[in-house]
Amino acid sequence: MKKIEHDQLIELSKRLKYFRKKLGFSSYEKLANDIGISRSQYGKYEKGGNIKYTTLCRILNHFDITIQEFFNQKINIK
Repeated sequence: MKKIEHDQLIELSKRLKYFRKKLGFSSYEKLANDIGISRSQYGKYEKGGNIKYTTLCRILNHFDITIQEFFNQKINIK
């Protein structure tokens, strides 16, 4: 995997974590269960694992945000 692809997946993972917490889910396990994704797989997404577009859309539908909102909103995560 190229560095730029890795960096983009890390940015995506930070956004997933940010929006999960914003929705009030303190841990990813409950969210994964609500969405119908295995908790181990969702955990990989929040650690920078590769994610299919359709899976991302499914998560964002649960977050009730558009793909544009997901990528355009400024987030402050270290």
